[in-house]
Amino acid sequence: MSEVSAGSRPAVTPARVVVALCLIAPFVAMLWVGSYARTDPAFAGIPFFYWYQMLWVLISTALTMVAYQLWKRDQRARREQRTPRREQDQEGMSL
Repeated sequence: MSEVSAGSRPAVTPARVVVALCLIAPFVAMLWVGSYARTDPAFAGIPFFYWYQMLWVLISTALTMVAYQLWKRDQRARREQRTPRREQDQEGMSL
């Protein structure tokens, strides 16, 4: 097992798990054809097979936006965590 050094963030964080789930969910939903391979219930005369897939286009867009925002926040937190340490190191060297 690898140990995480003091002060560093682990590679797998809760935010990254949520990002992965947001990106995987649409693939699972579309690859599981048995869940939507039927015509009923129809919506506005459109068979379930079609409107379910079109609904997932919108859901996928929303999930991708959520994943992107979480990823940006995670990267910003990692960058901010590294930056103060570098500044402290440079201050220590100049004394």
